[in-house]
Amino acid sequence: MGSPHCVVPLLLLLLLIIFSSVPGSLGGAFVGVNLGTEVTDMPSPTQVVALLKTQQVNHVRLYDADRGMLTALRKTGIDVVVTVPNNQLLGIGQSNSTAANWVNKNVAAYLPDTNITGICVGSEVLTTLPNAALVLVSAMKFLHSALVAANLDGQVKVSSPHSSEIILDSFPPSQAFFNDSFKSILVPMLDFLQKTDSFFMLNTYPYDVYTQSNGVVGLDYALFRPLPPNKEAVDANTMLHYTNVFDAMIDAAYFAMADLNFTNIPVVVSETGWPSKGDQSEPAATVDNADTYNSNLVRHVLNNTGTPKHPGIPVNTYIYELFNEDLRSGPISEQNWGLFNADKSPVYTLHLTDAGTVLANDTANQTYCISMDGADTKLLQAALDWACGPGQVDCSVLLQGQPCYDPDNVQEHASYAFDSYYHKTGMAAGSCDFNGVATITTTDPSHGSCLYPGRWVQLSKTQLKL
Repeated sequence: MGSPHCVVPLLLLLLLIIFSSVPGSLGGAFVGVNLGTEVTDMPSPTQVVALLKTQQVNHVRLYDADRGMLTALRKTGIDVVVTVPNNQLLGIGQSNSTAANWVNKNVAAYLPDTNITGICVGSEVLTTLPNAALVLVSAMKFLHSALVAANLDGQVKVSSPHSSEIILDSFPPSQAFFNDSFKSILVPMLDFLQKTDSFFMLNTYPYDVYTQSNGVVGLDYALFRPLPPNKEAVDANTMLHYTNVFDAMIDAAYFAMADLNFTNIPVVVSETGWPSKGDQSEPAATVDNADTYNSNLVRHVLNNTGTPKHPGIPVNTYIYELFNEDLRSGPISEQNWGLFNADKSPVYTLHLTDAGTVLANDTANQTYCISMDGADTKLLQAALDWACGPGQVDCSVLLQGQPCYDPDNVQEHASYAFDSYYHKTGMAAGSCDFNGVATITTTDPSHGSCLYPGRWVQLSKTQLKL
């Protein structure tokens, strides 16, 4: 789909685990998210980071190297991939010093506090910017040289996300090969990726495969739904069985690389997802299909099932995307790939029970609204005053001698007031914000005899179940 389709709902979104995966490695896969910013009311970097932490998202891919985001991500433990935008590619690809300056300004300046782990060099350059494609490999090499000079090449890997359109004859996967017109660029690029222990980044969209197949590809096959054996796709050359489009697209990339004699470069899915809304010509873009695809995707990736060609080999994946981008042009679907709306309310509820994760927008689980760590004391006091005044929260338990008086500080008192307002409004979208100093958590903040309103809600649910 391309940039910002390059770089990847409410009680804890995704993720778990963190080891990077190459063919033959033992680490578990991760699922991350892409952060597009073509949003009318884009949340502040601090609010974005709070949402990522609440959702337990430990991997995020940026479409740039935004200073505000990289600063907000300091000391969060979240792994970050930054991007050289396409409009900066020509300059970097033609000048080693420009590349070095970019690394110093956008990577080295933030490490180690911000855990930058990768640089995406452009976005779908081969298929969208043929002129810049000529300097793509040079840009990657110059950036890597700058990382070596800064002794950062062990932590920060360099790659470039590609559209799956560069792969031809992708089914059966064993017959896949790269478009000949790109081979003069891909061969030295793959050689670079192999020598630097990096990865091949692929934007993988089963939605596009399904909608462009004229009925040949079934919806269940695209959505990871269970298939009877006679409905599985079989590669007649390898006799490998494919139960979903996602695996077939990844294996097509592996076979295409093997066709050029590169067999040990891992594939990272830099973008994948499903739109939740479309126009009349996009009937497959629905909330139900988006929920089904992304829920099954997360389960599939985190279960480390791998692909038929590489069973058990993790496939690190970034979902496209965190927010709906209402400013994107094109059909309605282009504005509706997000897991969340701009007000941080979920577009839909992912069903991840089998993946062992908790979803912050799943109201079957309990959430609380508390003050954000490090929030400005004056802003907290103003929000506390509002909650206990115009917000009509009963703050009597915060008075001296009452159960929630201690600890006697504005952060603790604000947390109780925030949670009271949050549950008083039925956990409505935007009810846990308070000008950016509040955040949602699944950890019960109750202590001693001070029971937060969210705890009373949970106790009530338990009694009803009994």
